[in-house]
Parts: sequence; structure tokens; C-alpha cells
Amino acid sequence: MRPGVLATYRWELRKLRYQKRTYLGLGAAALVPVIFAVAVATQNGQPEDVAFGRYIHQTGLAIPFVLLLFGSISMFPLISALVAGDIVAAEDHNGTLKTILTRSVERTQVFAAKALATATYAIAAIALTGTVAVVAGSIVSGFNPLPTLSGSTISAGRALVLVGGSLLVYLMPILAIAAIGLLFSTVFRNSAAAVVGTLMASLLLQLVGILPGLEGLRPYLLSTQFEAWQGLLRQPADWAPIGRAAWVCALYGIPSVVAALLVFLRRDVAGG
Repeated sequence: MRPGVLATYRWELRKLRYQKRTYLGLGAAALVPVIFAVAVATQNGQPEDVAFGRYIHQTGLAIPFVLLLFGSISMFPLISALVAGDIVAAEDHNGTLKTILTRSVERTQVFAAKALATATYAIAAIALTGTVAVVAGSIVSGFNPLPTLSGSTISAGRALVLVGGSLLVYLMPILAIAAIGLLFSTVFRNSAAAVVGTLMASLLLQLVGILPGLEGLRPYLLSTQFEAWQGLLRQPADWAPIGRAAWVCALYGIPSVVAALLVFLRRDVAGG
């Protein structure tokens, strides 16, 4: 990483620390697992129709996996979009982007720093959710062995390792959504439009996945890749959906970042 990019990246991270959207997203990432754990502790029911739902009262290690299933609908796309859709558009709105682009730092360095800051936020959000879910779940349901999707039972320690691995796999579509949000933020120049546009794009892909007659597209939709982590919870592990998720997410994410960079490089500073 070039020194200019590193310095600009640190500056972008400092700016994120003072933005309400950052704390709103990270707050939601931490609060939702707590609310879910409290609901588990106070209610006898369980979501039988989702993977690991029947085990949430047996082991707290089932709770992170249930949250991954529910969070893919709107929670994690929205959390990712809050910063990704704002990181360039907010500068446009506040009139500070013109000042940044007229400094000695290169535009590619500014863009790279913003992209890295967006990715850092997404990583922090998913890590925070996973950590809080494990802790809160273990408090209410215990740190006990976990049944897998294949019917076998694994130790709590191994289950904890698989929670970490599942979060890493889950991060791939999260970063792809963040890349789409970065593109919208660069193109729309409006934070609200970029955030809503990113969320709507995510919901649209989910809708396409359930429409009759379009089943053949489902393996290649970004929304489907949120399920790839389940391959780790089979014995033996099924790596096929994880490998597919890697290249499918890349097909969504890389073109979005490249397009955002091209728009950013052509930005008319004088024109605003």
C-alpha cells in the first residue's frame, strides 16, 4: 500500500468515527443479537422452519447462524449501505469533495482510501454481530455442542471455529453489496438515494430468486451467496457453494468498484 493511500485511509477512518451513520450501523449490528438473545430467553418458541432454529434453546452457538439467515434479508444489506452509500455522496453534499480532489493527493489514492474504509466498516459490522451473538447466545442458552446440518454433533469449540469461518464466507456478499453502494454513492451524489438504491438492489435480487420460472438464475444471484456458509456446517464440508460464492460475488463487486473508480476519476471538480 502506497504511503499516500495509507495516510488517506487513516483520515477516512477518522471521518467515519464522527459520522452518525457509522454508529447507527454498528449499533444495529450489536443490538440485534442482544434483542434476539433476550427473546430466546423469554420465549419458549423457536423458528423451526430455518436451519439451526430448533437448537437455539439447546446451545447459544446456534444463535449466530440463525441471525445470519435472517440478516441477509435486509439487516446486513442496510448496515452495509449506510456507510457505502454515504462515503462519497456526503462529501458532494457538504462541498468537501472539491477541496479533497484539489489537494496534492491523487484521485486514485482518495478513492482507494474510501473503498478500504468502506470495507473496514463492513468487516467491523459483521465481526461485531458475530461476537455479540456468540456471547449473548452462550449466556442465555449455554456454550454447548452444536448439531450440524448433516445430523452429527460437534463440540462447542469446533462450532465456535465454524462461526468464524461462516462469518468470513458471509462477508463476501456483504463486500459485494458495499461495492454496489460505493458505486451508487459515486454516481448519484446523494446519500439517501445511494443508500435506498443499494437496499432496493439487494431486495430486487432476492425477489428475482423467488419468482417462478427464474429458478435457473438463483445460483448466480448475489442474494443466494448469503447461504454459502451453510456448506461449512455439513460433514464433510461442502465447498462447492463457497467456491461459487467467491466468483459470483466478485462478478458483482469488482465491476462495481471499477465503474465507481472511473466515475470518480472523471468527476468534474469545478462543476461540483
